[in-house]
Amino acid sequence: MRFPLSQLFSVATAVALLAGAVAVQALTALPPLWLTVALAIAGCIVALLRSRWRWLGWVLLGAAWTIWRADLALSARLPAALEGQDIVVTGAVLGLPHAQDDATRFDLVADTAEQDGIPAAVSGTLRLHWYASEKTVVPEIEPCSRWRLRARLKRPRGLIDPGAFDFERYALGEGITATGYVREDAVNRAIGTRMFCVEGLRQRISQGIAAALGPGPQSDVLRALAFGDQQAMDEHEWNVARATGIPHLIAISGLHIALFAGFGVLLVRLFWKLAPRLTLRWPAPLIEALASIAFALGYAAISGLGLPTRRALVMIGMLLAANLVRRARAPVHGLAFAVIVLLALDPLCVLSAGFWLSFVGVAWLMFCLGGRGERKNWWQEMVSAQGVASLGLLPLTIWFFGQSSLIGPLANLIAVPVVCFLILPFGVAGALLQLGLPALGMPLLALAGYAMRALWWLLERMADWPAALWYFPEPSAWAFALAMLGAAWLLLPRGMPARALGLVLFLPLLAPARHVPADGEFEALMLDVGQGLSVVVRTREHTLVYDAGARFPSGFDLGEAAVVPALHATGADRIDRLIVSHGDNDHAGGAAAVLAAFPRAAVSSGEPERMRVPATQCLAGEAWIWNGVAFRIVHPHEPLSAKNNDRCCVLEVRTGDSALLLTGDITAAVEGEVAAALAPIAAHTLLQVPHHGSKTSSGAAFIAALQPDLALVSSGYRNHFNHPNPAVVARYRAAGVALVDTPHSGFADFRFTADGPSRLIEQGRRDRHPYWRE
Repeated sequence: MRFPLSQLFSVATAVALLAGAVAVQALTALPPLWLTVALAIAGCIVALLRSRWRWLGWVLLGAAWTIWRADLALSARLPAALEGQDIVVTGAVLGLPHAQDDATRFDLVADTAEQDGIPAAVSGTLRLHWYASEKTVVPEIEPCSRWRLRARLKRPRGLIDPGAFDFERYALGEGITATGYVREDAVNRAIGTRMFCVEGLRQRISQGIAAALGPGPQSDVLRALAFGDQQAMDEHEWNVARATGIPHLIAISGLHIALFAGFGVLLVRLFWKLAPRLTLRWPAPLIEALASIAFALGYAAISGLGLPTRRALVMIGMLLAANLVRRARAPVHGLAFAVIVLLALDPLCVLSAGFWLSFVGVAWLMFCLGGRGERKNWWQEMVSAQGVASLGLLPLTIWFFGQSSLIGPLANLIAVPVVCFLILPFGVAGALLQLGLPALGMPLLALAGYAMRALWWLLERMADWPAALWYFPEPSAWAFALAMLGAAWLLLPRGMPARALGLVLFLPLLAPARHVPADGEFEALMLDVGQGLSVVVRTREHTLVYDAGARFPSGFDLGEAAVVPALHATGADRIDRLIVSHGDNDHAGGAAAVLAAFPRAAVSSGEPERMRVPATQCLAGEAWIWNGVAFRIVHPHEPLSAKNNDRCCVLEVRTGDSALLLTGDITAAVEGEVAAALAPIAAHTLLQVPHHGSKTSSGAAFIAALQPDLALVSSGYRNHFNHPNPAVVARYRAAGVALVDTPHSGFADFRFTADGPSRLIEQGRRDRHPYWRE
């Protein structure tokens, strides 16, 4: 049967394949192989039919292909039986290692693996940490180097909280099959260097920029923006970038690749002007296309070939190829060609926010600015493009990131031309030339540094403007769909009636309906913060945060990564009070980040002297009422003779016969005192298990006195403290008390009313369960 290529690479085919790939992402589990094969066969049959249902065949084919590739990726993950085991792996370092204060983080592509001399089923990319200690000095890990290491691994697993980063989805898209850390062992050693590796050159370039320009954004941001070394940027610099809406400039993506592809075309055209007779011998479009691809590939190689870069390469390459073979009757057909090829290479790219921002952004620009026959000045074109991109991508930005920069369009109007015409060309040329011809390279690099410093000075001031960055509650799928429809409505050509009504369709996304507790009711959200604790309590008008998770020497902060996003995602616009149970890092480390986001919160702690932020002493007897809900501190008592864990601030939140008891890390030594202070004990108590379920807490008498309906354990997955301790778990079970623990539940959301026990509303890991999550 004759099948024209114009139908194979049509816009309809691209949309249908994309729909099939997206539909798979809604599954909670992948179907069996026989069903995948059946979908593929049915898809082939329907796609070959000459009927109006051909599009359905492409949908089925897109779904079957995505399912098969997703199943392969999940099958490559570390077998569950090898979790927590010492495995000797041999492999090559991928990308640039990131040296931190407490560890060096790097990706290792495993070639071989063995356990006790027996081959082990470990493959793919391993994300490893090599921790420093008093006895351990981490060796310098060079890009492209090969190592033999003893590592303790586990399957990719992230924290599950409202609004938080989904590491497990990211790991699936990036091919990360296991995470872990290097064990101290004599077997650990470098065993050579990987051949044909450009990462060593990238490191030399990055180090050269740092040495030439010194510390500061002129070096840090330039290395990230021009060569993809995003680890060079500190948290403050990332905050400025997010507040001004320029992270797309920092990710090496379509703008960068297109710019250098354009340089290739300009170079060839200059050559044609110098030797015009050569155009009679070689076709100019072909040579220009080859030069464009060569420049794009060369730049992509020295910028890291990350996922956005590879996506941009495919997109630009397919657009050029479609034009060369004259298959693209319009730019949109070239875009469709790129989508089809990218889905054929990697259907899991639909998991990436960058995929959608890139392709939807280009599609909006084509739809709104292409082919309308309007002649505009260059500055009018830039303003129009920024307006279209900002409005068209707003639903996607809120869906993926829960935030949007209000000043982003203005900041990009300034930043994009400065980056494209000054920083990128002079920075890249200068950095490359200074490796071999420093006399030529250094002036160019210095010029790029001056431009970067001036631009960053302006962006920092803009980031400080009031309401520069807005946060939005976590949206529903239907609210997102309505907002996308509203964006399309608003961006219809001028003259279409009632375009402004598209704004109405944005309302469910920008201001979603949220359950607000009535007077006498409250909600409690125990967050998944690993080996730590954080609980958010909300009444009708007030919000309290109890503990804020840990902050690590590497700079990773659970307050910033989990607590603050969860507060924004649940619609909290302020915190009335932050109670930090005591000074241990796993409870207090994230407090500074929470206060930075919500600076008006009153802070108290059982150990204010150990806090990194100003706090008042938390004392038994303090009580207050918010919206008919009673709060009281039941521990510690004066005189403050206890230390550390037993100085914890213990809080009871109560309405009617229902109560929530937050105990921090108290031990059995003070549990009797706490139980006595609770009298009369509520008929229905939800208990946060003391000290993550340590064997030094949760005595049988304490459990018997409280008789909780349910007990909550906040602990890390496969933590080395073995929390919750099996003996403690057995005590609760013997008392008939069920346990909910964050490693298995993710976050847990509860609702309390005055006329009965608390109700479990949602468990993140169990109720939000896409197929890539265990």
